[in-house]
Amino acid sequence: MAEAFSLSLTPPQMASLSGAAAVSSRLLPRARFGFSTSSSTPSPSSLSLSSLKCLRSSPLLSHLLHRQKTTSVRASSGGLGFSSVAAPNCSASDPDQLKSAREDIKELLKSNFCHPILVRLGWHDAGTYNKNIEEWPLRGGANGSLRFEIELKHGANAGLVNAVKLLQPIKDKYSGVTYADLFQLASATAVEEAGGPKIPMKYGRVDASGPEQCPEEGRLPAAGPPSPADHLRDVFYRMGLNDKEIVALSGAHTLGRSRPERSGWGKPETKYTKDGPGAPGGQSWTVQWLKFDNSYFKDIKEKIDEELLVLPTDAILFEDPSFKVYAEKYAVDQEAFFKDYAEAHAKLSNLGAKFDPPEGIVIDDGPAEAAPEKFVAAKYSSGKRELSEAMKQKIRAEYEAVGGSPDKPLQSNYFLNIMIVIAVLALLTTLFGN
Repeated sequence: MAEAFSLSLTPPQMASLSGAAAVSSRLLPRARFGFSTSSSTPSPSSLSLSSLKCLRSSPLLSHLLHRQKTTSVRASSGGLGFSSVAAPNCSASDPDQLKSAREDIKELLKSNFCHPILVRLGWHDAGTYNKNIEEWPLRGGANGSLRFEIELKHGANAGLVNAVKLLQPIKDKYSGVTYADLFQLASATAVEEAGGPKIPMKYGRVDASGPEQCPEEGRLPAAGPPSPADHLRDVFYRMGLNDKEIVALSGAHTLGRSRPERSGWGKPETKYTKDGPGAPGGQSWTVQWLKFDNSYFKDIKEKIDEELLVLPTDAILFEDPSFKVYAEKYAVDQEAFFKDYAEAHAKLSNLGAKFDPPEGIVIDDGPAEAAPEKFVAAKYSSGKRELSEAMKQKIRAEYEAVGGSPDKPLQSNYFLNIMIVIAVLALLTTLFGN
């Protein structure tokens, strides 16, 4: 059973982290992009669904096969063993494979209780974005570069090698899904499966191709900087996020635990973590650390449970005047927190990403459209008496003849106008008759 990890921000730089990450990284399986590297031409069995779609749309088979020739690229010299091959020039990820991968992620969450570390993985892949750098992928962001050893060894990412290992079998199964999409899909699914809000996600992110495209270390926030408020703003403003989004995203610490051997923060274990689930130990921010709700804000505000973790970057949310407005609101209004969190999470997941197609891919069905209003003839009459079916049909025919329909109301109440004219004529006839 895999260990559940914390959502702590960047840990202090510790000399031992690099060595630990290097050791664990050797356990990582090889990762492939779409096709086998055993030959220069992909076999039929290795074609992903997205590749087949390209095949159907290509006018020349030979041209497609030429574009799909593989080129093996070593991810790093540190022994992670990742390789990549050129993908066909079509959508970055296949929608059907994305949907299937999401179901596999749900099963993974049920068996491994790895919600926190998967959320953290998506955050840390996207959180390197620098809005002041225009060029992709140098600007950082959600491009899947966190799969490379050089970035996994950043101090902020201690332990995330385990998250990549958890998702690697799913990546191997669905070659038509990019790492960038898989990391963000896993992150959003983990929030939703833990009881959090539905995240309005889109997919189609293109992967960074090699370790030389990884961002430099130091772009992620630290947990205990000298000036927590200034530090959070420096980091998140660089991403293009505001104070409300900083506080809302901080609320995801309602999930997970901090482990001192990885981050330098927290207790080895508490009464809430000593028995798991997952590998026991660490210190959580909330009592129910696998449930996504607004407990994080409530518990920080009350500060009455010494078993719960409060980092300097957590405490500042109720001390800084601007942050406090949102933190106080979320502590009493979970619905408002869920709404703002969903929007902030979706925004974060798109930062720095390059989408193919440019508008992205949506795999969630939209809200069902309301059924057209059934035509009830009596509704358009002024009498209270129930009309016969023949009269209903006659009224309906007359109603539609002047432009009305059950699902398209008349711009003007022609029926009422006709009734008024008839009534006036009847009155005049009565008067002249007398």
